[in-house]
This record gives sequence, structure tokens and C-alpha cells, in this order.
Amino acid sequence: MIELPAELSRHRVAVWRELRKIGALSLGQGVWAVPDAGVFADGLARAVELTEQAEGQAMTLDASGRSRQDAARFQALFTAARSADWTEFLADCGRFEAELAKEIRNAKFTLAELEEEEQSLERLRRRHRDLTVRDVFGAPEAAAAAERLRQCTAACEDYAERVFAVLHEIPEQSR
Repeated sequence: MIELPAELSRHRVAVWRELRKIGALSLGQGVWAVPDAGVFADGLARAVELTEQAEGQAMTLDASGRSRQDAARFQALFTAARSADWTEFLADCGRFEAELAKEIRNAKFTLAELEEEEQSLERLRRRHRDLTVRDVFGAPEAAAAAERLRQCTAACEDYAERVFAVLHEIPEQSR
């Protein structure tokens, strides 16, 4: 449970961001939950630290469902949240692939553009790693996301080959 002074919203936002970053579920005003797994420990500690720095109060508890149905419901809610994250990731992959296709259509084969696309791919990789760590129950979209990341990687490699082919092309006059 987290309680923060109402005066400074930046503290609430900082704590909220940290909890969202680790994939915590908001169960109500100031009440957040994550599965009992070590991957969440650092993020929870950071949220508590941010709360205390803002002169708020944080209370962490180990809790379990009172019944199997309660535990199953929490797992379903947590998995649904991860499914939403994976769906967003898949959409980001689609945007990345569309951007590469546009650059190929426009024959924009520059090192600067390649570097930008490689940075975008690296952001996708980091996001995939973060989601994989948080997805402790295994959302069904995870396998499709891993495959889609492989496709994005292959598309970026194809684009890189095209860039290097254009850059190393010998002009007709000097042949």
C-alpha cells in the first residue's frame, strides 16, 4: 500500500512509473500487487524508496488468495496485463517493419538511417527482455512476440545489406 502527500504530483507519478515499469497491477487507490517472484524485488524496493523520499508511507505485504479461485483470478489478471503489453509490443514491431519498408521503397540507404533503425531494433530487444522477465505466468502472446522480434531482426539485417550494397557500389563511370 502506498500513500503520498497530495501536494506534489511528481512524487505520485514517479512511484506510479516505477510500479508500472515492473508490471504491478493496481488493485485500488494506492494498492498494487505483483506475483511473489524475485524479479519484482528491486522495483518494489525502488517504489518504497521513492515513496519514503516523498515523505509518504509504503507498506509491503506477502499475500495469497484465500482460495484457489482468488489465486487463479490474480494470475488471470496479471496475465491479461502482460497480454496487453505483448499486444502493444507486436504493434511496435509492425510499426518498425513498416518504417523499414518505407525506407526501402524510398531507396533511403544511408548509414544515418541504418543507425536509426538499429537503435529502434535495440529498443524492441530491450522491451522484449523486460516483458519476458515480467511475464512470470507465460502470456499466450509471448511466443508470437519472440517470433515477431526474429522477423524484425531479419528485416533490419536485410536493410543493412541493402545500405552496404549501395554504399559500396562502384559507379558505372569508374568501372
